[in-house]
Amino acid sequence: MDLRTFLDDFMNKDDLELLVRDAAELFGCPAMAVDMAFHVVAWHGPSGFEDVPFQSSVRRGSLSYEAGSLLAGSDAQAHFVSLPDSPYRRRFSLLVTGGAPVGYLILVDVGRRLSFEDARVFSAVESALAKQLMLEVNRGGSIQSAEESVLQHLLEGRFTDEALFELQATGAGLKYMAPRRIAVVNLELYRSTNWSENALRSTILDVFPASRPMVYDGGVVFFLNSDPDMALFKSLSRQFNLRVVVSAPIGRLFRLPASYAATRELMEQLLPRMPHPFAVLAEDYHALMLMKRLAGQGDLVLPSVRALAERDREDGTLYCLTLYTYLICHHSLQETCARLYTHRNTVLYRVRRMKEDYGIPVDDASRHTALLLSAGIALMEQGREDVFMPEGEKNDTAPEGP
Repeated sequence: MDLRTFLDDFMNKDDLELLVRDAAELFGCPAMAVDMAFHVVAWHGPSGFEDVPFQSSVRRGSLSYEAGSLLAGSDAQAHFVSLPDSPYRRRFSLLVTGGAPVGYLILVDVGRRLSFEDARVFSAVESALAKQLMLEVNRGGSIQSAEESVLQHLLEGRFTDEALFELQATGAGLKYMAPRRIAVVNLELYRSTNWSENALRSTILDVFPASRPMVYDGGVVFFLNSDPDMALFKSLSRQFNLRVVVSAPIGRLFRLPASYAATRELMEQLLPRMPHPFAVLAEDYHALMLMKRLAGQGDLVLPSVRALAERDREDGTLYCLTLYTYLICHHSLQETCARLYTHRNTVLYRVRRMKEDYGIPVDDASRHTALLLSAGIALMEQGREDVFMPEGEKNDTAPEGP
C-alpha cells in the first residue's frame, strides 16, 4: 500500500472503512477513526493483533471516557500517548475539514516507527479521512444513537422551532424526557485505573440511573430527573478527579441550550480558580455570575460609591468591601465583622466615615439595592471576585485596614 493507492481509493470510492483499512496498511499498524463524540466509526486491525483498549473500544463501539479525555484537550497537533493497559503507544490526531473538527484518527504504533513517517503523508491521509468522515456523519453513517444525535443538535442550537424539536424528540424516543437539571463534567483532571472499560460511564449510570451520559464539547453531560444529592456528586468528583457543575433547574427540555451555556460559562469561571476536583451547584454562584454580567457597567455606580472606590484605590482602604458586606449582612455588625475578620471598632469607624464624609445612606432601605449593586460593581473593578464566591470556596480574607 502506498499513498497514491490510498488517494485513488479516496477519489474513486465512497467508503470510510476502506480508507481506514488503507491507512492501517499504509502505516503498518492498527487504525481507528472516531467522531467528536468518541464513537468508533471505522477501524482495522491485522489478524492476530491483540490489545485490550483497542478491542474493548471496538466491542463497545466507543472509546472509554478515560481514552476520550486524552483527546478532548488536544488540538490539531498530533501527539503520542501511552495507555496503562496497553504495551503500545498511540498517535492521536484531530481530523479537520473546512476549519471544523469532525473526529480523530488513532494509530497504534505497534512497530514504534510512526515518529519517522513523513509529515506530508500524515497530512494527506488525515485530510482525506476528515472529508470522508464528514460525509459519513452527515448522511447518518456514524453510529451515534438517534437520541444522542437529537440532544446534540439541540445543544448546538440547531432547532429554532420547538414544535419541530418535539417531533424529532418523539421519533428518537425522547418524548417523555423531562430532566430537572443537567450536570456538566470537565475531564481535564480525570483519572482512572481501568482504561479497558468505561468506568466513569458505568458509575454515572449506577449512581444516576436513566441519566443518559453523553460526550459533548470535550466533556460529559448527563441529565438529572430530580434535585441533586451533592454528597453523591462530591464523592464522584473525588473518585475520578472530576470538576462538575450542576445546573439550575431547566424547565422545558427545549431550554436546554440556554441552561447548558450558563452552566458551561460558570465552569469556565471556576476552572482557573479551582484547579482541584470539585462538584458545585450553579445556584451557589449566582451572585458571581450576576456581577460578571454587570462588570464594566461603571456608569451604573452611584457617584457617592464611585468616590468611595477612588478612596480605596488611592489609599488602599477597604470601604467598598465593608459597604457591600454590611449591606448583605442586613446591617448586622457582628456578622459583618465575622465575614471581614475585622475588629468591631474598625468596622464602626468605616461605616461612620461612609455616612459622614461621603453621604452614603447605608440605613435607607429604599437605597439598599442601588448601593449594593454599586458596591458590587466597584469590587469587580477592584478584582475582588472572591467576595461573590460561596463562603466555603473563598480562599483569602480581607486584611485589617483603615
